[in-house]
Amino acid sequence: MSSQGSEASAGDSHGSEAPRTWEFGAGRTRYALALLVVVYVFNFIDRSILSILQDSIKADLGLADWQLGLLQGVAFAVLYSTLGIPIARWADRGVRRSIIALAIFVWSGMTALTGMARGFVDLALARVGVGIGEAGCSPPAHSLISDYFPLERRATALAIYSLGIPIGSAIGTFSGGWINELFDWRTAFLVVGLPGILVAILVRLTLREPTRGYWDDPRAHGVADPEGRESAWQVIRSMARRPSFLHLAFAGALHAFYGYGAGAFIPSFFIRVHEFDTGELGTWLAAIGITTGALGTFLGGWMGDRIGRNDPRWYMWVPALATAAYIPFAFLFYLWPDGRAALMIYALPAVLSGMYLGPTFAMTQALVPPHRRALASALLLFILNMIGMGLGPLCVGIVSDLLEPRFGIESLRWALVGVVVACAAWSVLHYLLAAKHLRADLARRDDP
Repeated sequence: MSSQGSEASAGDSHGSEAPRTWEFGAGRTRYALALLVVVYVFNFIDRSILSILQDSIKADLGLADWQLGLLQGVAFAVLYSTLGIPIARWADRGVRRSIIALAIFVWSGMTALTGMARGFVDLALARVGVGIGEAGCSPPAHSLISDYFPLERRATALAIYSLGIPIGSAIGTFSGGWINELFDWRTAFLVVGLPGILVAILVRLTLREPTRGYWDDPRAHGVADPEGRESAWQVIRSMARRPSFLHLAFAGALHAFYGYGAGAFIPSFFIRVHEFDTGELGTWLAAIGITTGALGTFLGGWMGDRIGRNDPRWYMWVPALATAAYIPFAFLFYLWPDGRAALMIYALPAVLSGMYLGPTFAMTQALVPPHRRALASALLLFILNMIGMGLGPLCVGIVSDLLEPRFGIESLRWALVGVVVACAAWSVLHYLLAAKHLRADLARRDDP
């Protein structure tokens, strides 16, 4: 399918032929995507390493589960989500590679500083700093990828970018678990944080900045809203008038709620209930994340592009079906009595859990013209992360603390089952509702 036909299917109202050749050549474009994947891998190494270390931190600093949930949730998510919007507005007008390079430098340095924390307040401030840095990553990266790739390849490209989530989480749990075993949790933060500074330099020096809107209407290349007269609030109001965006954003937020909530406490669940040590557990979780987790993330975008060519509603039906299929496996995983058997069961739903990412990101980009894409991505991430990342881990931690007097160490098992199953089922409903409105909203993409 030509890019012209794909843009038409997404509601392109210009009717002009899109560019047919790669701006930088296919090789340079693939390099750019690979480098952005590396960036996102480091993003999630620094973000996720806390989960495998938190029981050691809890014992060392005398913390409660609600405090661990706060560190992985609200402390990180509030500034990460809110700063994403002004940074995205900057990215819609500025040099995106420079923004990403600066962001990497900040979050890597703050990760290293986490290893020097002496109490809960120090940890919280360090996590806020990591969140501030990471706010400058995905909105400009999504915008860059949308200019590197035509629409019919965009969900696959964004899914490949999203491989940074399972790969980075896998590396974070593996390295964090073993460094903690061999040294301590403070050393783990220092070791994973400092190399990111080299990645920041590589991004600034080698990543090419594409023409904004290259695969869209050629008349709009770099010209849309040239004087910056359109305010962020105008763009947000425009997105709020698109029911498909509201439903897909809330569906993704519910997915993130149980995904981040579970991800924050699965290591603690296996350490407490199944008596794993951090090194062995980190190896298991890394192996699952880097294989079946990565496969599912890629498949979601690839399937969306393959079967969504003639009917874009499949971009919403794919994550709906995957999430519905995930629910019975969740019961098996959390309730299975043997820990190693449970981890083998987990390899199957891990394929399904990341399939929402590529289609959700791609349709958010397709619903807006080029000069709004970074901000649209930031708005989506604001909703996902304030609800999902901000409240998911905190909710699981609170429920676990509330259930502890009755269930003891099993309280975390039941907190995870309840949150995961309820939010997954609710997420399916909103993906189906997003599909209902999607074609109409794509047809009016350029409306104010």
